[in-house]
Amino acid sequence: MRWKAGQVDPEGQAVVQLARDHCGQVDQVRTSRVYLIQAPLDDPTVRRIGRDLLADPVTQEAIFDLLPASPRSATVEVHYKPGVMDPASASARDAIVQMVEQLQTDQIEVRTAVRYDLIGTEASAAAVLRFAKSALANTVIQTIYLEPVAPASFPTSSPYRFKLVHVELGSLDRKQLESLSRQHHLFLNGQEMLAIQRYFRTLGRQPTDVELETIAQTWSEHCVHKTLKSTIHYSQPEGAWAPGPSDWLDRPGHELQADGSLLIHNLFKSTIVAATRKLMDAPGASLCISVFEDNAGIVRFDADDAVCIKVETHNHPSAIEPYGGAATGIGGCIRDVLGTGLAARPVATTDVFCVANEQSATLSVPEGVIRPRRILQQVVAGVRDYGNRMGIPTVNGAVSFDDSYVANPLVFCGCVGLLPISHCFGQAASGDHIIAVGGRTGRDGIHGATFSSAELTDRHGAEFAHAVQIGNAITQKKMLDVILQARDAAGGPLFSAITDCGAGGFSSAVGEMGRKVGANVKLEQAPLKYEGLSYTEIWISEAQERMVLAVPARHLQQLGALCRAEDVEYCDLGQYGSAASDGRPQLCLTYQGHEVGRLDMGFVHEGLPTPTRRATWGPVCPTPAPARAGVPASIRSIGPLLGQLLADPNIASKQWIVRQYDHEVQGASVVKPLTGPHQDGPSDAAVLRPKLSSRRGIALGCGLQPQLSESSTGRGADQGDSYWATLAAIDEAIRNVVCVGADPTQIALLDNFCWASCEDPAQLGSLVRAAQACYDGALAYRSPFISGKDSLSNQFVSEKGKLITIAPTLLVTALGIVPNVARCCTMDAKSAGNCLLVAGLTTGACGGSRYMALTADTSVDRSIPTTDLQVTPRTAQVVSACIGQDLILSAHDCSEGGLLVAAAEMAFAGRVGLELQLSKIPGAQELDPVSRMFAETPGRYLLEVRPSDFDEVAARFQESGVDFGLIGTFTGRGRLVATEADLDESLDELRAIWQAQLDW
Repeated sequence: MRWKAGQVDPEGQAVVQLARDHCGQVDQVRTSRVYLIQAPLDDPTVRRIGRDLLADPVTQEAIFDLLPASPRSATVEVHYKPGVMDPASASARDAIVQMVEQLQTDQIEVRTAVRYDLIGTEASAAAVLRFAKSALANTVIQTIYLEPVAPASFPTSSPYRFKLVHVELGSLDRKQLESLSRQHHLFLNGQEMLAIQRYFRTLGRQPTDVELETIAQTWSEHCVHKTLKSTIHYSQPEGAWAPGPSDWLDRPGHELQADGSLLIHNLFKSTIVAATRKLMDAPGASLCISVFEDNAGIVRFDADDAVCIKVETHNHPSAIEPYGGAATGIGGCIRDVLGTGLAARPVATTDVFCVANEQSATLSVPEGVIRPRRILQQVVAGVRDYGNRMGIPTVNGAVSFDDSYVANPLVFCGCVGLLPISHCFGQAASGDHIIAVGGRTGRDGIHGATFSSAELTDRHGAEFAHAVQIGNAITQKKMLDVILQARDAAGGPLFSAITDCGAGGFSSAVGEMGRKVGANVKLEQAPLKYEGLSYTEIWISEAQERMVLAVPARHLQQLGALCRAEDVEYCDLGQYGSAASDGRPQLCLTYQGHEVGRLDMGFVHEGLPTPTRRATWGPVCPTPAPARAGVPASIRSIGPLLGQLLADPNIASKQWIVRQYDHEVQGASVVKPLTGPHQDGPSDAAVLRPKLSSRRGIALGCGLQPQLSESSTGRGADQGDSYWATLAAIDEAIRNVVCVGADPTQIALLDNFCWASCEDPAQLGSLVRAAQACYDGALAYRSPFISGKDSLSNQFVSEKGKLITIAPTLLVTALGIVPNVARCCTMDAKSAGNCLLVAGLTTGACGGSRYMALTADTSVDRSIPTTDLQVTPRTAQVVSACIGQDLILSAHDCSEGGLLVAAAEMAFAGRVGLELQLSKIPGAQELDPVSRMFAETPGRYLLEVRPSDFDEVAARFQESGVDFGLIGTFTGRGRLVATEADLDESLDELRAIWQAQLDW
């Protein structure tokens, strides 16, 4: 199908400049969609399918012959490799079967491809191939052809012939066991392999391959979070920056050692969980319903319903195949919410990306790594396509650029769901049937869980191509509809428990649901995408769009009828309830009547060795350099400097990304990602009404401050510290949701840790400090952590042996309850004549700021800013109270770029001018002008107030002991003015700079 003459070809226009970069002269790029159909169809039927079904009659025309290349042109066709999910082909196949009544589904196969014609070029084949690899295809999952392709038939798989495989462990020593683990992609360490060896010695036999894989999936870092749950021996120098061990001894599981070090028993439980439990046990606490237990955390929304939220990482798959990795990341997170309690209805999604900056002067892209710009384009497209096709709005997110992410992009995907409080818990019972619903099983995603726990190398694309998954949102949407119908069936839910089939596939889903009762599984019952899968591949495949339900026998017929009505596949894999002679639950796996695996559930879930890990933290607080008065000669002109900051991709408008998402679907969005009269201001957070019958809402925001972590020494700081980076992220997330109207006493948090390998004691020490900060921050703000995820192997070894580690990165997501969405606040300035206030004290610490990254100025304080846990929670309370009483017209958090950038954003969004008095900033008398404008001190809000309300707002801040200052007035002129800094710039020109950087 190709575009008619005169029609705009958006896909061709999107890549024409890249084609010219690689191939020289290229007049234009034309694209066509290719459909290869293998079916018993006559020519008239094929032409009817092309004209009436596959081509848009307004903009496209159907061509039924191979089109030769035009003179002075080159042709590229991009095809999926055999076995890779192609959602477009699946939809086309189903539509053709519906159109051609006599055709059966098993009689037709469809493949799709995209053709690119480079018109007006004489580039060599090598140049065209380089362009195709750079901009058009990912050779991990796709094949590039430089000519039209029409095979006589599609390749087929050979049938699988059963052979039970045992793995010899008995005579291997630790080194040999480690080698076997790496060879089989188990990624278990020597101590873990020895534990497995001892277990099977007690059984008097060797493990089968499926048994070994089951244990590896369950014990993977991705599934069990063994680092955060381990015992850690932590040491740091005396007088280290930020709280030392003596301040941590009142926490459960912390023991002071004779040498001044700490022994921490279960880091996760003694910090993050301990803080949450302490808050849940406080008098009057009622927010939390279920924390750290289910697929998502659950909090109370109102008397009848709850909201649940989960944020996942999908980093390694996105490094190999960004589009598929991100799409399955968001798809998996949606399934997490659907698999919470007895199935929540997804109402919104979020995404955060961390990538390298393509324009960075210091960036070096290693061999085997996809260019950062293409990674960002593709991960955005993956989330966009999946969420939009499922009809779920993507409403909040962020992007962070840093060279350290060049080989390990981070992809965080979140989802929020609504479910009745009565349906918040489920449990599989003995005798329940194991019902798999949704997509078929294939080889895609095999070893995804263990791969996510591994270090990447320049060979990862070839070695782990099998771990890549491509999702099909339409399949998942149909499955979602069936499950919600089954949940809401008359008489109660048709299932007693549900979980998603994600990391580890059936292995993790069935293994976890049957943990207390055991399970008997018949693997041959699973529907397959194609022939040739072994019993082990069926068990550990992470093929997408699958859920596992525990269904009582009396409901099987009714559930089957729902599935058939919605054209959703399902199968009965067996039953829950299997025990050894001593009553211990067991997992029993059979294939075509052969027993291929039998494991004790206790060993699978509780047999993981927990050695003591060593963690060290070395930095010592430097004496802050005294700030010098005045602005350095190199940056005396503040206007151009502000323009440079606004063009920094970390600060620049993200509207190119945001506008690709549907924020309106389901009709619940109150505050959207872009705001203001022209809908181009950057909202601090999103607000939704999950129940349209109620004015009660939820706010979604996030905080991310990796530039303050230990790696910040290369970004304009004397010393970074993940303790303060974490508190800054918590503070930012809370400020974001407070700015839009969330009640600060009703905020829940999620943590997503992304670190390099914590086998390095220094990396583990950094993680310890971040976890301790989560404890302190949660208690200070009285905001419990309810869910989270960690990804702790984000490092890359280049072809030359260079180790590239990411900056320690913690994403904090905040979900806040909004009592009345009619009183929400947005960040766009509303009217000339109103006052601009800043709430919160500005300090001179500029370390880690965007200003320091841009200028490397040595004249200012290079220490990183710290968060005052006494004052900043009070500040949030006062701001929230003023918003709730309509005393504040607009509110904006002050973060990346500092006060001057945040103020400019408010003026941009509202299309009003602004005159600033920087000397009125709280703390200004002790600061140099640069710090006043560009320091990124946590805890600050910019607030627009009517002159008539100023005294009331000021009195509230004074009563609470919160520093504030009247620093400006919004004007009718279209200029940003600060006479003390010799600043007088056109806001239209500054906004154009801000919007142009990422206008791709």
